[in-house]
Amino acid sequence: MEHARGDHDHKGHQDHPPLKASAHATLHCLIGCFIGEAIGVGLGVWFGLGVVLTIATGVVFAYIFGFALALVPLMRSMNLSLAGAMRVVWLGEAISIAVMEIVMNSVDYWIGGLQATSIGQPVFWIGLAAAAPAGFLAAWPVNHWLLKKEIRAPH
Repeated sequence: MEHARGDHDHKGHQDHPPLKASAHATLHCLIGCFIGEAIGVGLGVWFGLGVVLTIATGVVFAYIFGFALALVPLMRSMNLSLAGAMRVVWLGEAISIAVMEIVMNSVDYWIGGLQATSIGQPVFWIGLAAAAPAGFLAAWPVNHWLLKKEIRAPH
């Protein structure tokens, strides 16, 4: 027998995560991604690496900081090793960060921040400032789905 929408029995689990929980998980992910993105893109622009290498540098740093912000608290609160914490978060974080990075870099590129010749140019900062909310809005429904499917751990 099919249940009516919102009337699922998941043996102790909620029907679906509240939007507030998925927003919180997305914000948590955005903080790590944004810190890494800002550092990586800033270094790329600073050293004149060109757009492709600047994006790659930003993505690498976004993954490093995004995972660090997920792993360290989990290791502390659940007394897990790095490997144990990674097993809990790797897939959900990887997907969330990927979506965020694709959108953030697209917006930043479109605005021109990735093509800035200096981090002192306003377009560099405008690009980053516009990329953050765009990344959040793109990743929020993805994180909601990941939480619903229990692929992503709530933070």
